Amino acid sequence: MRVIGLMSGTSYDAIEAAATDLTLDGDTLHMRPLGHLTVPYPDELRGLIAATLPPAPTTTQAVCALDTGIGQAFAGAAGRALSELCDGTADLVVSHGQTMHHWVEDGTVRGTLQLGRPAWIAEATGLPVVSDLRSRDVAAGGQGAPLVGMTDTLLLRGLPGVPAALNLGGIANVTVLAPGTEPLAFDTGPANALLDAAVRHFTEGAAAYDEDGRRAGAGRVIPDLLTALLDDPYYGRPAPKSTGKEHFHLPYLLRALAAVPTPEPDDVLATLTRLTAVTVADSCRAHGVTSLVVSGGGLRNPVLMRMIAEELPGVELRPSDELGLPSDAKEALAFAVLGFLTVHGLPGAIPSGTGARRAALLGSITPGLSPLRLPEPAARPPRLLRIAEAVH
Repeated sequence: MRVIGLMSGTSYDAIEAAATDLTLDGDTLHMRPLGHLTVPYPDELRGLIAATLPPAPTTTQAVCALDTGIGQAFAGAAGRALSELCDGTADLVVSHGQTMHHWVEDGTVRGTLQLGRPAWIAEATGLPVVSDLRSRDVAAGGQGAPLVGMTDTLLLRGLPGVPAALNLGGIANVTVLAPGTEPLAFDTGPANALLDAAVRHFTEGAAAYDEDGRRAGAGRVIPDLLTALLDDPYYGRPAPKSTGKEHFHLPYLLRALAAVPTPEPDDVLATLTRLTAVTVADSCRAHGVTSLVVSGGGLRNPVLMRMIAEELPGVELRPSDELGLPSDAKEALAFAVLGFLTVHGLPGAIPSGTGARRAALLGSITPGLSPLRLPEPAARPPRLLRIAEAVH
């Protein structure tokens, strides 16, 4: 089955589209990546997303406009992927949409909202669309995140020691696969969320992120500020757990800076980068991780990667590309896998990773232009992921 996966993370800068051929053979899922592309959000739409994200107030009109605008943007990305990556032929689109709110109270997820109406994608491509993949896990008592845990588990299984996968997006998440135990997946805390918010604040919107970590690299870590930030109760909560920009946002950072005045912006950025490194490392040490497979935008920040390596001496760090999974496209490909599992009648969430009562079948299906015909349900779920050399 040829599947297009669409993803926009908590950094909400662009849509990642990836295409892959997927085949289930016994307990092995075979993946042959066909390529990926990045489609930036239009400036106006990105501005509306920024203006609507918590803790900003909003209106149902703005939510409706975003649902349509994001859906149309995802439809454009899917159309490009269909023509540029798939030679015009595919079987399924899987859309994560844009997370606008992840409702957490006292560690329990009450709901989750991803916008981007799938009808626009189905109408533009003619293909069936699997969307809204998080809600069913939440309804089953889970966190609804991180859903990359399924693909991570299939990828890591068979590696020696205690391997883990780390994704560094707006929020950092890890999947840990220790021998003899069920997989564990959870959000460790902010990766780029606070860093990006700080850069926009200090530059008055002239820059969106700390390119190559240069400003953090020029600054120094302020111990009192780092201690204040690490005092957040989230870090002490047991997994499974999840968080988002509803918690880690600019007002959150400004409150910390009011308590610990830090006049030099570069020092703030250095401290926030170290915060990510420390919270990632603490999570990995707590579960005895011996090797770390890294993906996400933070992988391109050499200062962040250096700090993580400093916090985890003796732990091997390598990009997911070395295992055949393109790091820039990992999440889009992970959601392609989840949609593939859904249409084959297989659960996509791991209860030990999300905290759900059971492994739920994820998502809703929007038909394409032709009558909806689903594959025969698979006899059993996969245990391993095998990745063929990507098509260039």
